[in-house]
Amino acid sequence: MGDTGKSSILVHILVVALCLAAFGFAIAAERRRSTGSIVTDSSNTTFCVYDSDIATGYGVGAFLFLLSGHSLLMGVTRCMCFGAPLAPGGSRAWITFAIAEACLIAGATKNAYHTKYRDMVYAGNWTCQSLRKGVFIAGAVFVVFTMILDVYFYMYYAKATSQAAKKISSKSTPSVGMTGYA
Repeated sequence: MGDTGKSSILVHILVVALCLAAFGFAIAAERRRSTGSIVTDSSNTTFCVYDSDIATGYGVGAFLFLLSGHSLLMGVTRCMCFGAPLAPGGSRAWITFAIAEACLIAGATKNAYHTKYRDMVYAGNWTCQSLRKGVFIAGAVFVVFTMILDVYFYMYYAKATSQAAKKISSKSTPSVGMTGYA
């Protein structure tokens, strides 16, 4: 921010890059969700065999990238736990941030949970548990909303702090003499 009164381009770039990385990881997690197939072995034991569990790692990665980007912004602006907020109401990005983080971590934990073994399945339509489609996509959508709100929040924060600094620096000498009468 400095003396120019403009927001830092480096903060913008870092926040956008971290949010885009979180978006990419969320999309990759959706595309690589675990799917299971029912297998019966020689002893007539039916169990699920799951393919790759990499979506859990992608979901956790998206969670961590979004958390680091939002924490960077809140640290730079000294918002929430780092000091006094800018104005009443603060940043609206906390709502979208919380929803995105909840979707990402819920998707990662649900994807990691697998039913490994099941004896003698008598149900005709039994399927292996897997993550519902769209959980990581919902997280990715809220990552984008969070990124947009973070960028606008930082722009308006920088504008407000630079205007406040100008008002303080322009009042070096009073324009009307204020002397007491004796």
